[in-house]
Amino acid sequence: MDGLGFPEAPRWHDGKLWFSDMGTCRVMTVDLDGNAETVVEVPEQPSGLGWLPDNRLLVVSMKDRRLLRLDPDGLVEVADLREFASFHCNDMVVDQEGRAYIGNFGFDVDDPAAVPKHAAVMLVTPDGAARIVADEMVFPNGSVITPDGSTLIVAESFASRLTAFSIERDGSLTGRRVWAQFDDLGFTMAEERITPDGICLDAEGAIWLASAESTEVLRAKEGGEITHRFSVETQAFAVMLGGPDRRTLFVCTTILSERDSGRGRIETVYVDVPGAGLP
Repeated sequence: MDGLGFPEAPRWHDGKLWFSDMGTCRVMTVDLDGNAETVVEVPEQPSGLGWLPDNRLLVVSMKDRRLLRLDPDGLVEVADLREFASFHCNDMVVDQEGRAYIGNFGFDVDDPAAVPKHAAVMLVTPDGAARIVADEMVFPNGSVITPDGSTLIVAESFASRLTAFSIERDGSLTGRRVWAQFDDLGFTMAEERITPDGICLDAEGAIWLASAESTEVLRAKEGGEITHRFSVETQAFAVMLGGPDRRTLFVCTTILSERDSGRGRIETVYVDVPGAGLP
């Protein structure tokens, strides 16, 4: 699929790929034959997607820092996150109980004069209660939950790192640890660096990650060993394992500096190991 603005947050659900086009402010679906539909428009820019146990859609509204739910009569607010998010909200993973883990930028990445700041991971329960469950994160972005529901892994984009937490019964996060560290440059936005953005998990416990700055997609094991990597023509921002056997790797690509120019695409590659866990 091409002609998109800025495709992000791909999810395989009910036999289709769902994704947010941040460039056109739409949540969309596309099937394996390329048939696309607009599900809903989110004026303040959609990002992370997930579903409640009753199959209602949750969507992050980035610029106004809210979590929304799509009801039969339209979008309603689940939680206002301005108290906890220091800048725009971004990606999200929703667990089997409908609890949403949401990251945010921390600072204005489009402002060259902005001072990089840490950000928090927020937890929102289905009743709309919100709280911070991890702080001092470096641009917390894509997240996955292991199949047993015990571990959350978060991409810290500008630390070139994947960070893991144990999930407690109440949704709290403990046992913070480095799952994979790809360099030792610290908190920086260096070009050509591995910057894990959107991520997904496979059945062998490895993580596929999109790296916009190095214009590639990589598969990494815990500890940081890279088993597969390939380049894309533009920049890769998110990945998802889907299809009938969860072996189709969907890759969201565009050019960041031209994200409203219609250069966005959904690209695919067939892989050996199927997807697992959430999203």
